[in-house]
Amino acid sequence: MDLDQALQTFITESRELLADMESALLAVEQAEDKDELVNAIFRAAHTIKGSAGLFSLDHIVSFTHVVESLLDQVRAGKLLIADALVGLLLSCRDHISALVEAVAAGQTQPDETLSAAGAPLIAQLRAHLSGGAAAAAVVPVGPAVQLQAVARLNGDGALTDAWHISLRFGRDVLRNGMDPLSFIRYLQTLGSIRGIVTLADAIPTDGSMDPEACYLGFEIALETQVSKSTLENVFEFVRDDCLLTILPPHSKISDYVDLLQKQDEPARLGEMLVRCGTLTQSELDEALKTQARTPEQPLGTILVDQGVVQPEVVEAALVKQKQVKDVGAQESRSIRVDADKLDQLINLVGELIIAGANVNLIARRAQISDLQESTSKLSMLVEEVRDSALQLRMVKIGATFSRFQRVVRDVSHELGKDIALVITGEDTELDKTVVEKIGDPLMHLVRNSMDHGIESAALRAERGKPAQGTLKLDACHDSGSIVITVQDDGGGLNRDRILAKAQERGLIEAGQHLSDSEVYALIFEPGFSTAEKVTNLSGRGVGLDVVKRNISALRGTVEISSQAGQGTKVTIRLPLTLAIIDGFLVGVGKSVFAIPLDMIEECVAYSAEPGHDYTNLRGEVLPFIRLRSLFAINGQPTRGENIVVLKHAEQKAGLVVDTLLGEFQTVIKPLGQMFSQVKCISGSTILGSGDVALILDVPALVRQAIQSVPVRHAEAVAA
Repeated sequence: MDLDQALQTFITESRELLADMESALLAVEQAEDKDELVNAIFRAAHTIKGSAGLFSLDHIVSFTHVVESLLDQVRAGKLLIADALVGLLLSCRDHISALVEAVAAGQTQPDETLSAAGAPLIAQLRAHLSGGAAAAAVVPVGPAVQLQAVARLNGDGALTDAWHISLRFGRDVLRNGMDPLSFIRYLQTLGSIRGIVTLADAIPTDGSMDPEACYLGFEIALETQVSKSTLENVFEFVRDDCLLTILPPHSKISDYVDLLQKQDEPARLGEMLVRCGTLTQSELDEALKTQARTPEQPLGTILVDQGVVQPEVVEAALVKQKQVKDVGAQESRSIRVDADKLDQLINLVGELIIAGANVNLIARRAQISDLQESTSKLSMLVEEVRDSALQLRMVKIGATFSRFQRVVRDVSHELGKDIALVITGEDTELDKTVVEKIGDPLMHLVRNSMDHGIESAALRAERGKPAQGTLKLDACHDSGSIVITVQDDGGGLNRDRILAKAQERGLIEAGQHLSDSEVYALIFEPGFSTAEKVTNLSGRGVGLDVVKRNISALRGTVEISSQAGQGTKVTIRLPLTLAIIDGFLVGVGKSVFAIPLDMIEECVAYSAEPGHDYTNLRGEVLPFIRLRSLFAINGQPTRGENIVVLKHAEQKAGLVVDTLLGEFQTVIKPLGQMFSQVKCISGSTILGSGDVALILDVPALVRQAIQSVPVRHAEAVAA
């Protein structure tokens, strides 16, 4: 085994488990059924602890063991999962994350700083444990007559009206940090233990007993309404280190047979038994391993011999199986792929598109019908490859949104406010690169809304609002873009204060008339802040200018709207991908430009009054921009000019061009730093001829066109 690679896998999986642990901790307080979430938190801590032990990361093992012990008390119902305990466990989760990240940085032993940070957490954990250590050292059992009724599995005295659990712990279970009695105590939370027998026949009699080894086994009769799978999950963390067999009461056999009769979908024998609940997946996996060693032995016979399924249930499943066709179930498979490899694939697909465009151009010039037909088919295949490659980079934004559950909880406590986070549209997908770069701007917006926007509970009560403020995060697709909104129900922006501050800093002149959107846009200026005092969260004028700069770097836009006393809404528009898009080519003189196809509404013949920069589009005022004038292209316009109607954020504008050249798969090539300040251009692409075409920045063009139309002219056209 490559230890370095294995350690990297441990680090990656630990990060994922810690993310799941945080999500479960943030949701557990409001959840009606807390058991599943508590079990998920416990599983995350236990898995990290066990994996850390494989690499001798004893400092992670020792800290996580204390966390695990506390969670075991919570699972057993001896500690209540409340706000204070959730806060402590979140801090512990952060400390485990710090320990894992230190390992990722090559530090396999804890330093003094990490040890000092973990000490108070351990003290708090042990304080909770001492307060909730009401667990009995010995498992209470029923009367002696019931103890005698529980014999070894398949023995003559085995109970038939209760679940029969036969358990043999492995020798190393104690060394692995597991307490066998804790598992049996947890069974009591699922039902009533009607009887238990401790089997000590494995204890050596020749004096060779190891005091750190476990030699005991148990036969347990449990009366419960839970499923077999739930019972097996109790022993999930020692499943590979023990021998476990669970048989249901005889009264359950008829239920299993009825469930088998209701199955109409074709399936294998093992799958049918798992579906009805008489067999668990791990039992099936173990039986399949046995069958792999002895392929001549039927699976049903193996299951009966192993004592995990009653013969009559297997027989009922086989009878039902004959009535349907046996087909293999389709399994969902996923693999991890390095992000750099995906980026390389996208780059190669981009080069393939450019080469394909060149081949198409040669085929049209050659006028060979067979070659043109082949290149046409090749273009369609390349387009499918492009879509599939881009889909590999599409990820859901929900993971980014979920990070803010913790942020809102911590910041609201720091501010002394009661704030709820509402997330919608978490299944919306966008490019991985965009997701990675949008997290920081969203963080600034969320923290700003909580600090500046949402009022304190007392002030909200004075204004007749609910004491709890609401912060909403939403994502959706619109016209080939993704729209992300951050909205709060706070007091809204103070227009007069923003104007006064802008005049004070010389951003605007006194008496200058600005629309609401223009006034609110001033808060994105560098160093702009209306906070009356500096806090840990805001007041230094740093943050919102970074938001606008980062979003602009992603070829996106940010807009803000606000209503006094009602709240503020920030809308971010971003492209779905930064790599390859469907484009539409237009020509002005000898210059060629590309426009994102999903932002084009339609193309119409040019018609407008001489000297005007707007036209009447079916009774609607349509402002337009002449690309020839915008980029100072020499030459006279052609007689058959066209207007390309663009749409962005529910607004329309037109581009006057000479010719329409048709659709084109556009590989986006970023412009160099020298051209970073050029307006109305968002990138470039390479045509099949090898020439470079500039990609137009549609949002910037739409804004410029709308601002250029005088109000009186618009009213005249509308009239």
